[in-house]
Amino acid sequence: MRYTFYLSIAVVTAFSMFGCSGRKIDQPEITKDELHESVEFLASDSLKGRFPGTPEDNILSDWIASQFRQAGLKMLFNDGLQPFEVTVELEAGKGNALGFEGFSGTVGEDIAPFTFSANASHEGEVIFAGYGFDIDGDSLKWHDYEGIDVKGKWVMILRGDPELDNPDSPFATFSDDRNKVMAAEDHGAGGVLLVSGVGFDQKDGLDELRVKKSPVAIPVLQIKRTVANKILEKSGKSIEELEKALNEKRAPLSFATGVTAKGSSEINEKKVKTWNIVGMLEGTDEQLKDEYIVIGAHKDHLGMGGPNTGSRKPDTLAVHNGADDNASGTAVLLELVEKMAWQHDSLRRSVIFVAFGAEEMGLLGSKYFVENPPVELSKIKAMINVDMVGRLRDNNLQVGGTGTSKQSEDILNSIPHDSLNLAFTTEGYGPSDHASFYGKDIPVFFFSTGAHLDYHTPFDDTDSVNFDGLEKIGDYIFGLAWTVANMDSALVFQEAGPKEGVSRSRRRGKGVTLGIMPDFSGTEKRGLRADFVIKGKPAALGGMKDGDIITAINGKPVKNIYDYMYRLSKLKFGQTISVEVLRDGEKKILIIQL
Repeated sequence: MRYTFYLSIAVVTAFSMFGCSGRKIDQPEITKDELHESVEFLASDSLKGRFPGTPEDNILSDWIASQFRQAGLKMLFNDGLQPFEVTVELEAGKGNALGFEGFSGTVGEDIAPFTFSANASHEGEVIFAGYGFDIDGDSLKWHDYEGIDVKGKWVMILRGDPELDNPDSPFATFSDDRNKVMAAEDHGAGGVLLVSGVGFDQKDGLDELRVKKSPVAIPVLQIKRTVANKILEKSGKSIEELEKALNEKRAPLSFATGVTAKGSSEINEKKVKTWNIVGMLEGTDEQLKDEYIVIGAHKDHLGMGGPNTGSRKPDTLAVHNGADDNASGTAVLLELVEKMAWQHDSLRRSVIFVAFGAEEMGLLGSKYFVENPPVELSKIKAMINVDMVGRLRDNNLQVGGTGTSKQSEDILNSIPHDSLNLAFTTEGYGPSDHASFYGKDIPVFFFSTGAHLDYHTPFDDTDSVNFDGLEKIGDYIFGLAWTVANMDSALVFQEAGPKEGVSRSRRRGKGVTLGIMPDFSGTEKRGLRADFVIKGKPAALGGMKDGDIITAINGKPVKNIYDYMYRLSKLKFGQTISVEVLRDGEKKILIIQL
């Protein structure tokens, strides 16, 4: 066995109880009893939140693989296991340092390495280069490197830009830290020192090491303003003065400091192995069996939570069971395996089933799958993704990606709904594994019942899952999968929205917010419903309640999520606004300070 020998007795017992019981293929229907059995195991405390690379993840992967085998799937890759590595932790190594003219920086107090820094060292003069802009647009030009030579030198750069309070600022595209470092590297810089001005961060905190980005080729250190001002002493200037001057004059203010610094950066990665679990039902049509439909659901969750895991309770270390996210989707996947295997003699196209790993860490399993597929990507004709389908409310089922093929909506509407209210979203990109397939020009369907208060907390438990609803959803998805796998002609792909998320360089990291979880389903036609209002945030402080329907902001109508986001984009930090809501059919006007 792959998993570690010292696994807890509780986990081994759970695996034995659920893994050995098996599924009776002579009872292939999707049932709430079997769904409950699967979710109960997947979301059990014994699996400790299904975090990638843990002994419990190993147990889980073996269990899912065993279910695939019992159903008669052809196991792909290494007996159904597609291994890949993920980085679960970054830590500053011993090689982080910065020294100049008798000063030696202390890691965590004076300096810190940036997540995307190279593990490298450099010695050279420090050049102050303002905001580090190299902009040559039609309406905006700003060249901080004009007239200065930074080749082989350290470049000190202010973070942010002169219009931090303007969400529509033309500088937003150019204010990303990594983009600035790339510009410095293009000009020959040997290293970069990033410093936060008062406007960017009054408290001047050092960033923590978080998600690993592709490293640049030079060392990058964040330095405190006190350190930067020591470097600037010979010039008679300070970061506070320079930031003010740059913001007022909107013009480069670059110069040599006359200080030579020696510094280095070192970041150590802790990597672990996890798996996609992959099995296939081969089609029976001689012409169509070499075309494939992928049905997937991610098996991982947040483990014990804590900082940098995605937990909404980062200060609470407890099992994040993830019953809805995504034990519910994995349970439906297993039921689909069973039911389609029972009827595989009349299955025309081949169907690949995948339990993806490391979705919560950035869709890593599905990205790895599409880069290392078991068949030619051009032969994959559709992908169905099942993620968070356990909280059906008012029979509202969200279906994303409906614009990624010309036939999608007609097919979805033709399948018996069993009282389900379908809310379609055309975009192919989204925060789940289908996005990886959409990026490869594959039509996608994304099923979800939406977010809730327990999302990414330790309270997403089995007893909150709507198993009657889960059974309905499973039957509906089966109808879709069976239809797409057996239709005469394959789906025809078409683009529906961007193929990747909006990058940080194109949006503000500190956007204006009300502090609500909006309803994305679009079923509410009177405005935008606030599914829940977060305590302590502007909306809650202004009197908004769960279920309020926002109909206007500052007198301007709000009919849907798109209107809402547009209205927010026009607002400013600290602004006091009026928000019209419907509550129990009665109109109310709330005064909210952002």
